[in-house]
Amino acid sequence: MTTLKFLTGAAFLAMVFFASPLVAADNFSRETPVVKAVRKVSPAVVNISSEQQVRQRPNPFSHYGNNPFFDNFFKDFFDPGFEPDYKRTSLGSGVIIDGIRGYVLTNAHVIANAGTVKVIFKDEREYQARIVGADPDSDLAVLRIDTQESIPAIEMGNSDDLMIGETVIAIGNPFGFSNTVTTGVISALNRSFRTEDRVFHDFIQIDASINPGNSGGPLLNINGELVGINTAIYAKAQGIGFAIPISKARRIITDLIRYGEVIQPWVGLTVQDLDPTLSLYLNHPEPDKVNRKGVVVKEVEPSSPASIAGIQAGDILLSISNRPLTSADDYKTAINAIPAGDSAIIEIWRNGRSLTLSLKSEIFPEERAPALALKLLGIRVAKPAANKLPGRQPASSGGVVISEISPTSHLARIGVKPGDIIHQLDDIEISSVEDFNKAIVKYRLKASVVIILQRADQLYNITIEL
Repeated sequence: MTTLKFLTGAAFLAMVFFASPLVAADNFSRETPVVKAVRKVSPAVVNISSEQQVRQRPNPFSHYGNNPFFDNFFKDFFDPGFEPDYKRTSLGSGVIIDGIRGYVLTNAHVIANAGTVKVIFKDEREYQARIVGADPDSDLAVLRIDTQESIPAIEMGNSDDLMIGETVIAIGNPFGFSNTVTTGVISALNRSFRTEDRVFHDFIQIDASINPGNSGGPLLNINGELVGINTAIYAKAQGIGFAIPISKARRIITDLIRYGEVIQPWVGLTVQDLDPTLSLYLNHPEPDKVNRKGVVVKEVEPSSPASIAGIQAGDILLSISNRPLTSADDYKTAINAIPAGDSAIIEIWRNGRSLTLSLKSEIFPEERAPALALKLLGIRVAKPAANKLPGRQPASSGGVVISEISPTSHLARIGVKPGDIIHQLDDIEISSVEDFNKAIVKYRLKASVVIILQRADQLYNITIEL
């Protein structure tokens, strides 16, 4: 009897140990939503190889370390024909966003200073690509490959309804390896951070690290839809990652394809936050609420798109394209999401009632640049007059001369005078009045700009708030 019980127990244990895997295999599918999403999207994820040629001179004494004597000696001795070519390759990822026209989306820093750019697919097909446009301020770039072959493209999603804690999937194609996948959740939305040379806004933060090789690859929701572009531009990020929301990227992509650069849309409005006093004065519909909705129109430029649309000073802007406005920063974000040339529905509050208007953004007219420079900087500029004294050379070439300066301007208060020469405005070198006008238009919405100014033989760096 005891032996029978033992055999019966042993048979039961054998059944449990050996039959369980079969039961589990029948009840649980290994094909999770993540697996399906990766399988769906991975053919559209590519490797970006950006190459740059550099030239170096042979130095047989290089094993002695850096020696100025030997460097100068061989610089003069060897003919340039003996210089060998070397290639430095920086790798990142990208994603096909248009299979018909061959557009590839990646990070701007991935292809920065690139000589030639190659796009390599998962199946090892390689294509030469040209840079359509890049925007360092958003860290986005669009490439294009020319091919008659079928190219898989990703399905665009919507990043406006992302949720904290939502599962996301980051895919890259780094260092020649096939698709690399990490999963995580959204830790935060609308994150801002500062790098060495600029501030980035409205990024998605995830709890998965993004390494340089995965930078430029897609961030997916659980349905395999593109909701962001991963970026490794923030060097201090450890154990976390950042992605550019695709809803923000759409407008930038449109500009890069249309113009090769991002064009700041112009509507001709100046707004300010709505405080309690203004709420009561303007008969706001909900003046007693702490979180008041809307921003106040402070100024409308004559003959501007806003003026043409019928917007007036004192109006309260409630929403733009169904996006509620609670601050001036909300307004800037909403306006920047409208590509130049497109229209948006804007809801306003005026005299105790709600109105709906159509507002069309435009490219800022360059003929308005002189008036804008006078308003922002308090100066007018002109082409420098040629130095006609015999035997004398101009102190410098290029630049524009300040021909007029407002005595109440900040530049006048710090000692800038007519006759001083401007050589650079932020990142744009100024060689003509046209360059200066383009720089003023481009940087008109910045909080401050840096001016490189010359007086006599001295150069000065001046930071001025706009």
